[in-house]
Amino acid sequence: MDKLKKVLSGQDNGTDDLNVLQAASDATTLGWGTRVKAFIACFALGVLCSVLGTCLLWVPKSGLILFAVFYTFGNIASLLSTMFLMGPLKQVKRMCDKTRALATAIMITCLVLTLCAAFWWKNKGLALLFCILQFLAFTWYGLSYIPFARDALIKVFSVCLK
Repeated sequence: MDKLKKVLSGQDNGTDDLNVLQAASDATTLGWGTRVKAFIACFALGVLCSVLGTCLLWVPKSGLILFAVFYTFGNIASLLSTMFLMGPLKQVKRMCDKTRALATAIMITCLVLTLCAAFWWKNKGLALLFCILQFLAFTWYGLSYIPFARDALIKVFSVCLK
Protein backbone atom coordinates (compact mmCIF):
# COMPACT_ATOMS: atom_id res chain seq x y z
CA MET A 1 0.00 0.00 0.00
CA ASP A 2 2.92 2.33 0.75
CA LYS A 3 4.23 1.78 -2.76
CA LEU A 4 0.87 2.80 -4.23
CA LYS A 5 0.79 5.96 -2.09
CA LYS A 6 4.30 6.93 -3.20
CA VAL A 7 3.48 6.40 -6.88
CA LEU A 8 0.21 8.35 -6.70
CA SER A 9 1.80 11.24 -4.80
CA GLY A 10 4.76 11.41 -7.20
CA GLN A 11 7.33 10.57 -4.54
CA ASP A 12 8.47 7.32 -6.14
CA ASN A 13 12.13 7.66 -7.10
CA GLY A 14 12.35 4.48 -9.21
CA THR A 15 14.68 2.47 -7.00
CA ASP A 16 12.10 -0.27 -6.67
CA ASP A 17 12.29 -0.83 -10.44
CA LEU A 18 15.90 -1.89 -10.01
CA ASN A 19 14.87 -4.19 -7.18
CA VAL A 20 12.20 -5.76 -9.38
CA LEU A 21 14.73 -6.34 -12.19
CA GLN A 22 17.21 -7.77 -9.72
CA ALA A 23 14.53 -10.07 -8.28
CA ALA A 24 13.57 -11.22 -11.78
CA SER A 25 17.20 -11.87 -12.61
CA ASP A 26 17.70 -13.79 -9.38
CA ALA A 27 14.57 -15.83 -9.98
CA THR A 28 15.67 -16.91 -13.46
CA THR A 29 19.30 -17.58 -12.62
CA LEU A 30 20.00 -21.22 -11.90
CA GLY A 31 22.55 -22.33 -9.35
CA TRP A 32 25.45 -24.51 -10.48
CA GLY A 33 23.96 -27.68 -8.97
CA THR A 34 20.65 -27.07 -10.71
CA ARG A 35 22.44 -26.42 -14.00
CA VAL A 36 24.34 -29.70 -13.76
CA LYS A 37 21.17 -31.61 -12.90
CA ALA A 38 19.29 -30.00 -15.82
CA PHE A 39 22.21 -30.77 -18.14
CA ILE A 40 22.25 -34.42 -17.08
CA ALA A 41 18.47 -34.74 -17.40
CA CYS A 42 18.33 -33.10 -20.83
CA PHE A 43 21.35 -35.03 -22.11
CA ALA A 44 19.91 -38.31 -20.77
CA LEU A 45 16.63 -37.51 -22.51
CA GLY A 46 18.56 -36.93 -25.74
CA VAL A 47 20.41 -40.22 -25.44
CA LEU A 48 17.17 -42.01 -24.57
CA CYS A 49 15.45 -40.57 -27.65
CA SER A 50 18.37 -41.58 -29.87
CA VAL A 51 18.47 -45.13 -28.47
CA LEU A 52 14.69 -45.41 -28.69
CA GLY A 53 14.86 -44.22 -32.28
CA THR A 54 17.43 -46.89 -33.05
CA CYS A 55 15.18 -49.55 -31.51
CA LEU A 56 12.22 -48.27 -33.51
CA LEU A 57 14.22 -48.63 -36.73
CA TRP A 58 13.08 -52.25 -36.95
CA VAL A 59 9.34 -51.49 -36.73
CA PRO A 60 7.66 -52.49 -39.99
CA LYS A 61 6.51 -49.74 -42.40
CA SER A 62 7.08 -46.62 -40.28
CA GLY A 63 10.25 -47.66 -38.46
CA LEU A 64 12.66 -45.56 -40.49
CA ILE A 65 10.56 -42.44 -40.05
CA LEU A 66 10.26 -43.05 -36.30
CA PHE A 67 14.03 -43.56 -36.17
CA ALA A 68 14.67 -40.28 -38.01
CA VAL A 69 12.31 -38.31 -35.78
CA PHE A 70 13.51 -39.74 -32.45
CA TYR A 71 17.16 -39.56 -33.47
CA THR A 72 16.74 -35.92 -34.51
CA PHE A 73 14.92 -34.98 -31.31
CA GLY A 74 17.63 -36.79 -29.36
CA ASN A 75 20.33 -34.73 -31.05
CA ILE A 76 18.39 -31.52 -30.43
CA ALA A 77 17.98 -32.37 -26.73
CA SER A 78 21.67 -33.24 -26.44
CA LEU A 79 22.62 -29.97 -28.09
CA LEU A 80 20.27 -27.96 -25.88
CA SER A 81 21.57 -29.68 -22.75
CA THR A 82 24.89 -27.86 -22.99
CA MET A 83 23.03 -24.56 -22.79
CA PHE A 84 22.35 -25.32 -19.13
CA LEU A 85 26.07 -25.43 -18.43
CA MET A 86 27.18 -22.29 -20.25
CA GLY A 87 23.98 -20.36 -20.89
CA PRO A 88 22.11 -19.88 -24.17
CA LEU A 89 23.92 -16.76 -25.36
CA LYS A 90 27.39 -18.16 -24.75
CA GLN A 91 26.38 -21.46 -26.39
CA VAL A 92 25.16 -19.68 -29.53
CA LYS A 93 28.32 -17.57 -29.64
CA ARG A 94 30.47 -20.67 -29.35
CA MET A 95 28.43 -22.43 -32.02
CA CYS A 96 29.15 -19.53 -34.38
CA ASP A 97 32.93 -19.46 -33.75
CA LYS A 98 34.86 -19.76 -36.98
CA THR A 99 36.11 -23.24 -35.97
CA ARG A 100 32.54 -24.49 -35.45
CA ALA A 101 30.43 -22.42 -37.83
CA LEU A 102 30.51 -24.86 -40.73
CA ALA A 103 29.82 -27.90 -38.56
CA THR A 104 26.99 -26.02 -36.83
CA ALA A 105 25.43 -24.97 -40.12
CA ILE A 106 25.62 -28.50 -41.55
CA MET A 107 24.28 -30.01 -38.33
CA ILE A 108 21.28 -27.67 -38.10
CA THR A 109 20.58 -28.06 -41.82
CA CYS A 110 20.64 -31.84 -41.49
CA LEU A 111 18.35 -31.71 -38.45
CA VAL A 112 15.79 -29.71 -40.43
CA LEU A 113 16.18 -31.77 -43.60
CA THR A 114 15.76 -35.04 -41.67
CA LEU A 115 12.42 -33.87 -40.33
CA CYS A 116 11.40 -32.60 -43.79
CA ALA A 117 12.32 -35.95 -45.35
CA ALA A 118 10.39 -37.85 -42.69
CA PHE A 119 7.22 -35.73 -42.53
CA TRP A 120 6.73 -33.82 -45.78
CA TRP A 121 8.69 -35.65 -48.46
CA LYS A 122 8.11 -39.09 -46.88
CA ASN A 123 11.39 -40.29 -48.37
CA LYS A 124 12.98 -42.91 -46.12
CA GLY A 125 16.26 -42.98 -48.01
CA LEU A 126 16.78 -39.25 -47.62
CA ALA A 127 15.81 -39.42 -43.94
CA LEU A 128 18.44 -42.08 -43.34
CA LEU A 129 21.06 -40.15 -45.33
CA PHE A 130 20.36 -36.99 -43.33
CA CYS A 131 20.58 -38.97 -40.06
CA ILE A 132 24.02 -40.20 -41.08
CA LEU A 133 25.06 -36.66 -42.00
CA GLN A 134 23.62 -35.46 -38.66
CA PHE A 135 25.80 -37.96 -36.83
CA LEU A 136 28.93 -36.94 -38.73
CA ALA A 137 28.28 -33.20 -38.31
CA PHE A 138 27.42 -33.60 -34.61
CA THR A 139 30.60 -35.63 -34.08
CA TRP A 140 32.72 -33.04 -35.90
CA TYR A 141 31.05 -30.27 -33.89
CA GLY A 142 31.63 -32.11 -30.60
CA LEU A 143 35.28 -32.75 -31.44
CA SER A 144 35.82 -29.02 -31.86
CA TYR A 145 35.52 -28.64 -28.07
CA ILE A 146 38.42 -31.07 -27.46
CA PRO A 147 41.83 -29.55 -28.20
CA PHE A 148 43.56 -31.18 -31.19
CA ALA A 149 40.84 -33.87 -31.50
CA ARG A 150 39.98 -32.93 -35.08
CA ASP A 151 43.64 -32.96 -36.10
CA ALA A 152 44.12 -36.36 -34.48
CA LEU A 153 41.06 -37.78 -36.25
CA ILE A 154 42.26 -36.46 -39.59
CA LYS A 155 45.68 -38.04 -39.02
CA VAL A 156 44.11 -41.39 -38.08
CA PHE A 157 42.00 -41.43 -41.24
CA SER A 158 44.89 -40.31 -43.43
CA VAL A 159 47.05 -43.16 -42.07
CA CYS A 160 44.23 -45.67 -42.55
CA LEU A 161 43.58 -44.57 -46.13
CA LYS A 162 47.23 -44.79 -47.22
